[in-house]
Amino acid sequence: MKNIQHLTNSDFLEMEQRNRTRLINSLSGFKSINLCGTISKDGVTNLSLISSVVHIGANPALMGFIMRPVTVRRDTYNNILESGHFTFNHLNAEIYKKAHQTSARYPIAVSEFEATELTEIFSETIKAPYVAESHIRIGLNFVQKIPIPLNDTILMIGKVAEIFFPKTALGADGYLDIAAAESITSSGLDAYHSTQKLGRLSYAKTDKKVSEI
Repeated sequence: MKNIQHLTNSDFLEMEQRNRTRLINSLSGFKSINLCGTISKDGVTNLSLISSVVHIGANPALMGFIMRPVTVRRDTYNNILESGHFTFNHLNAEIYKKAHQTSARYPIAVSEFEATELTEIFSETIKAPYVAESHIRIGLNFVQKIPIPLNDTILMIGKVAEIFFPKTALGADGYLDIAAAESITSSGLDAYHSTQKLGRLSYAKTDKKVSEI
């Protein structure tokens, strides 16, 4: 690709703060985007938009996300510690604008479900709300938090307790086709993207070329 621009750390420091934040947030590429559902001890449901969800392990089934510094009120953080549960809910094209609105700083007594007209539903397993309009929903038991002193963030880890997804999205070999489930992705702080699967490839071995499966 022609016309490549080169920036160094010193260049970052000279940038306007908001522009620098947007740039650095875009560097990691496309990210999974989820609504994290929690509930307070007073029964107020909460939704927060999370773009840092990661797979941590398959056995046991663990997922995590990065919590920003808790130097200010973080309802999601407090609710998880109090209840021990949270949910991840994939975004789709029908709800991404409402999901984005959950990033607004609502008062503690206001539920983002009500404010954005998303529908809260519960299961008998997890004491946290799911988003009914989400096509893939994941319920987790909180198991560990790992502070990251470098920037005062926290890795929040949960054990997958249950999942909900369209039957047609699950393959015979266990592969969950999230594109078929209409999950979308994000980049930076405010961009959302539809997805299209290019293909699945065979397990890589030194004596064979990869092939389509």
